[in-house]
Amino acid sequence: MNETGTYAGDVTPQAAWDALKGSPKACLVDVRTQPEWSFVGLPDLGSLGKKVLLASWQVYPNMAVDPDFAAKVKAQLGAGAGPVYFLCRSGARSRAAAIAMTEAGLGPCYNVSGGFEGDKDAQSHRGHSNGWKAGGLPWVQD
Repeated sequence: MNETGTYAGDVTPQAAWDALKGSPKACLVDVRTQPEWSFVGLPDLGSLGKKVLLASWQVYPNMAVDPDFAAKVKAQLGAGAGPVYFLCRSGARSRAAAIAMTEAGLGPCYNVSGGFEGDKDAQSHRGHSNGWKAGGLPWVQD
């Protein structure tokens, strides 16, 4: 657990990839919205023989937290899954999701720090400094 004891902690995108590669039961849950999945892209776990699980933490367009999020994630994961890695755009929503799912009895749950697109740079652009894409990890776009 991390220092607050609310979830297993933050990991880099590379550490999440390595865990997904090394553990048959490890799962990645992308908690972004449908428009983000469609227009920005998705992690590609095909070379690992896995698929990213999609469950929006907040529902577009009003961005309210989905009250059924835990049930939807548990239904997709099934029994015996874990550890579970949560990913969003930059690491904020996924951290909240990792905490919520730990509180819902799932675990260990990790937040992928930097998320899919990473932090903004000096020009307020994402995708250059950190995150899944900047780390050169596999991804696809519709």
